[in-house]
Amino acid sequence: MTHPLNHQAMAELTAFATPPCLSLYQPTHRRHPENQQDPIRFRHGIEALSISLRQQYSAAQIQALLAPFQALADDTVFWNHTQDGLAVLGGTGMFRVFVLPRAVAELAVVADSFHTKPLRRLLQSAGRYQVLGLSLQKIRLFEGDRETIAELELAPGVPQTITDALGDEFTEPHHTVSSHGGIGGGSAPMHHGQGGKKDEVDKDAERFFRAVDRAVTEHHSKPSGLPMILAALPEHHHLFRKVSHNALLLDTGIDVNPDALSPDQLRQRAWAAVEPQYLAQQARWVDEFGAARAKGLGSDNLADVARAAAAGRVAMLLIEAERQLAGHLDDSSGRIIAAELANPRIDDLLDDLGELVLKRGGRVHVLPADRMPGSAGLAATYRH
Repeated sequence: MTHPLNHQAMAELTAFATPPCLSLYQPTHRRHPENQQDPIRFRHGIEALSISLRQQYSAAQIQALLAPFQALADDTVFWNHTQDGLAVLGGTGMFRVFVLPRAVAELAVVADSFHTKPLRRLLQSAGRYQVLGLSLQKIRLFEGDRETIAELELAPGVPQTITDALGDEFTEPHHTVSSHGGIGGGSAPMHHGQGGKKDEVDKDAERFFRAVDRAVTEHHSKPSGLPMILAALPEHHHLFRKVSHNALLLDTGIDVNPDALSPDQLRQRAWAAVEPQYLAQQARWVDEFGAARAKGLGSDNLADVARAAAAGRVAMLLIEAERQLAGHLDDSSGRIIAAELANPRIDDLLDDLGELVLKRGGRVHVLPADRMPGSAGLAATYRH
């Protein structure tokens, strides 16, 4: 029922070109009794979509479009497993449900394209990261940002233990293995007995880490595009980094077995590792805009940027996270049509611009207001 939020999902939503496109966002709750109100709020959102649709579509068309939304509203199992936010986007032949790790503003809109700015903010530029919890006993994977962190279900192809990875090739230990406290309360296996057996165990660990790296890279890092932070005992850091080919693995890691940390402690340690890269990346985007504008190849004028986007000239678009500009964008000319509140085609112009730039091969980044270069709500660099 739910779908992972990754670059492939965003590409599918951006490519969908069969209006009407229904977008419903709302904050949700993880626990009882607060989550009892969530399906009620969702039904209110469905009614808002219905009211908008009635202005252009027949009752039969509306029923077909809203049927999957209604089915989700009635799914009691789903509403018992939500997180902090929900995004549901649907149209003819398309229905996507994203359970989000942070709250989103409540919104129900019908337009010619999906409203995806909140998803892009989460995916591209909200400082999201993944944490690989690594030990010889088990593998864990987390995803988070500055404010939240949650454990993910490992993809079927990822080995969870050393026996999963090596199977019959796993060296049976013929020596005593005892555990001693590691940094942060973790356990580091200490091997006694024949030196040759220890060498075999070390080789097993290396093969295990190589298999984990290969599977995590393929099934999690590549689809998400998120930086990966390694959380493991110090002695495992060196071996894993030696065999890893994950281009998204950060040099800075967490030298503690994540089992020894509370979720909030893990989030704090992870954010400390990823924040410098996050802020530096945002600064590079702002600097790129400043350099382009100095050469006459950048603008924060809405009408100018809209025309350039329609012509395929926008190389990079920065848009303000919480800003919304009502109106409709003509993709072919870049002409801006003034907002009419009763018109179900009306959406957020900044969101429409982002969609158009992506379709034309440009880059889109969503920044908080205090990181934007100016107060216009957008900034663009041009190809020529």
